[in-house]
Amino acid sequence: MTISDMFEDGRGERVSVLLPLRLARGFDYRVPDRVMVKPGDYVTVPLSGRMVTGVVWDTLSSSEEFDSSKLKSIAERIDLPAMPPVHRKFLEWVSAYTLSPLGMVLRMSVGRGMANGPPKPKVGYVLGGAPPERVTRARERVLSTVADGRPRIPLDLAREAAVGPSVVKGLIDAGTLIPVELPAYLGTLGPDWSRPSLELNEGQTAAAAELRHKAGAGRYSVSVLEGVTGSGKTEVYFEAIARALELGHQVLVLLPEIGLTAQWLERFKARFGAAPELWHSDLTPSQRKRAWRAVADGVARVVVGARSALFLPYADLGLIVVDEEHDPSFKQDEGVIYQARDMAVVRASLGEIPIILVSATPALETVVNVRAGRYHRVHLPNRFGGAKLPDITAVDMRAHPPERGSWLSPPLLTTIESNIADGEQIMLFLNRRGYAPLSLCRTCGHRLQCPDCSAWLVEHRRRGRSQCHHCGYTLPLPSKCPECGGADSMVACGPGVERLAEEVDSRFPDLRVEIMSSDNMTSPRAVADLIGRVERHEVDLLIGTQIVAKGHHFPLLTLVGVIDADLGLTGGDLRAAERTYQLLFQVAGRAGRADRPGRVVLQTYVPEHPVMTALTSSDPEGFVAREIEARRGAGMPPFGRLAAIIVSGHDPSKTHKTAQALARSAPQAAELQVFGPAPAPLPLLRGRHRWRLLLKASRSIDVSETVRRWLDTVTPPPKVQVRADIDPYSFL
Repeated sequence: MTISDMFEDGRGERVSVLLPLRLARGFDYRVPDRVMVKPGDYVTVPLSGRMVTGVVWDTLSSSEEFDSSKLKSIAERIDLPAMPPVHRKFLEWVSAYTLSPLGMVLRMSVGRGMANGPPKPKVGYVLGGAPPERVTRARERVLSTVADGRPRIPLDLAREAAVGPSVVKGLIDAGTLIPVELPAYLGTLGPDWSRPSLELNEGQTAAAAELRHKAGAGRYSVSVLEGVTGSGKTEVYFEAIARALELGHQVLVLLPEIGLTAQWLERFKARFGAAPELWHSDLTPSQRKRAWRAVADGVARVVVGARSALFLPYADLGLIVVDEEHDPSFKQDEGVIYQARDMAVVRASLGEIPIILVSATPALETVVNVRAGRYHRVHLPNRFGGAKLPDITAVDMRAHPPERGSWLSPPLLTTIESNIADGEQIMLFLNRRGYAPLSLCRTCGHRLQCPDCSAWLVEHRRRGRSQCHHCGYTLPLPSKCPECGGADSMVACGPGVERLAEEVDSRFPDLRVEIMSSDNMTSPRAVADLIGRVERHEVDLLIGTQIVAKGHHFPLLTLVGVIDADLGLTGGDLRAAERTYQLLFQVAGRAGRADRPGRVVLQTYVPEHPVMTALTSSDPEGFVAREIEARRGAGMPPFGRLAAIIVSGHDPSKTHKTAQALARSAPQAAELQVFGPAPAPLPLLRGRHRWRLLLKASRSIDVSETVRRWLDTVTPPPKVQVRADIDPYSFL
């Protein structure tokens, strides 16, 4: 008789239940009579006086004697499809590779009560009453959104229409919108793969055919869809999505900034006739729970999300797409530390399904995998519709410095004036939030610093405060120096986007100027509203940080000016040059995406730097070749392996001693080196003192297992934390 048969007979066997807590393994529980469970089932169990939801992870041998009276019993089995075996295997793989407790990895999959009971019934609203007496532009957007007849809850309706909740409430109070009972899942109708595809050019058609073949082959493969900005990569991989849907599979699309998907969603709806399921941190708890259930039940056919969407328990995942695969946002540095692009490849391999990596500037690791034959490249070398790539020029700031107190060079100002005369839109890019990165006293030299981090406070003049961008500490803007008491002696040093906007307003008072940064783009609705105004040419000049670089299409935007192109090249980061090139190439790609030619002006103090020469000479292949040789010669990733050990604690002495103990017990091998301990570049972060060690090894070394054995040799004192970052991307 099998263990499953025993369960069905209700004989009170044991199972291991994994809980979403900081635990390396599951706890044993007794299966009560008349309860049937199997691995993957979601159950509720007692733990320390409370009830916790977990997953039956394994059955335990019935031949082993045990005292069932000492075991607590499972309280109930939750009515949900069991977590698929491939998903449990994936969580185990991530745990082993990242050296994270398995329970913490499970928490990313079932945390926040997402598996606790059915979602509460909801009421949606449709158009059905008398027209409102007063129709504003905001109300027009709501009425246009509900014209398709699909019921929506008020919050979703407000977000889709890019209006405030009060606008929707007003139409409900007026009787224009009437309530209806919603189905169990709003996405039941789902995307329609059979709708006619969008018109593709010859290059797109060939690329789409390749990806459709991969999506329908029923086996693991990695395709790299590489194409210049504006080449129509999104429409091409939509055809692979259509093929996966045709075969009845679920599809996951990972995006680096889920809040910046307004234009992407419009394209998706145009192709498939319905919206995908969204997964990101801006969802309410009830929205997250409903979306989670739709994924687990297989109702959600296409899921679009941030990196955490990778850990949802898909019922039948058949295709993964990682858009902007090079983006550093796919690296998570808190909690379970992982690289979502790399883990997505692992998930595809374990599930024997295809994955598509999409980028105009693929990561160096991806390029090397293509050249080694592990990945298949699909290339789109030309922009869609005959548009040309923008002309990129560098302004040597040593030869053409701006006026005192200004940040715009004379050549850039001349180009801006020309664009204004032509009635075309302009984007100024400065990857620095706030008004100024530093405030100091002109009398005594005192600098405003975060008390909990080794970082200067960034001035946010529009909000009337200074803020630490690492821990969130804020301080009202001082009227006098906190050190010497000098009145009005604090001065801003360097520009942020707010200060740049101040200069633009001073020089061009008639321009309609907007700022786009994470400080004011706090929700998908805010992003959608600003993008809509830019598209309608209600904005003449857009100033932004890196979030303006990701996928936006503005037909009238023909000039991009980069204010500090050298920002990011310093600091000794392994990927500094690669990241800077990728970011500037993406920013430049916002210009001239329609029938008007684009221009890009890079303000730089080192125009001879390889990054600048690669951009101005349109030589990405040369830049990549130089980076590959430099990494190969140094034995750095992707030709070698790295692992970082971060030791942190509130007590500086205990933290340092723990780091020293780790250094003394460091592994010794011919193909392995350990550096440190050394103070982290941010030696104080959120009140914790920090030391770092770095392990460098050849690719023949099992880095995860080596680090695991190393960390087992030292027991840190209470409140001192030791974390491992396998394949680190940040060295702060």
